[in-house]
Amino acid sequence: MTEARPLGPLLRRPEVERETGLSRSTIYERMDAGTFPRPRRIGRRAVAWPATEIEAWKAEQPFA
Repeated sequence: MTEARPLGPLLRRPEVERETGLSRSTIYERMDAGTFPRPRRIGRRAVAWPATEIEAWKAEQPFA
């Protein structure tokens, strides 16, 4: 069995929307295009994004 790496703080979708200024549909469009981080499954019906990945994405944006 492999050990799970800790992901650090996790952000749910409403928090990601506030942090990025993107709407739900834009987040999913950009994920499909490969230009936005994919979330991690944290439960059977729940996902969240590692805060570090969202911060890194924001730092790469020209408007940041």
